[in-house]
Amino acid sequence: QVQLVESGGGLVQPGGSLRLSCAASGFTLDDYAIGWFRQAPGKEREGVSCISSSDGSTIYADSVKGRFTISRDNAKNTVYLQMNSLKPEDTGVYYCAASGGSPFRLVDLISTMKIYDCWGQGTRVTVSS
Repeated sequence: QVQLVESGGGLVQPGGSLRLSCAASGFTLDDYAIGWFRQAPGKEREGVSCISSSDGSTIYADSVKGRFTISRDNAKNTVYLQMNSLKPEDTGVYYCAASGGSPFRLVDLISTMKIYDCWGQGTRVTVSS
């Protein structure tokens, strides 16, 4: 069964850190581009960060650049999102997704959700004092 499972969300104070994990089962993650998306209450889902399948290049939304880092651990079949200096506006449900189609430009991976084949169930992040 092809599945993505996110974990690592929780409640954190502003300025704190969390590391989200996206673990795959039923397929090999390094064959896929992986994206992290988030959805805040009452808002549309938006791209946060993506990592390509070809050379591991990455892209970040301007709102998280310099604070978040996406990475892969192929041995664990897991992709991570390290989130530092968290702000209340980072609050939301975070989803990871896998795209196994034709190589896409990073700008497309972070902006076009329909190119993703598989989505996780999400993990909630709340940044509040």
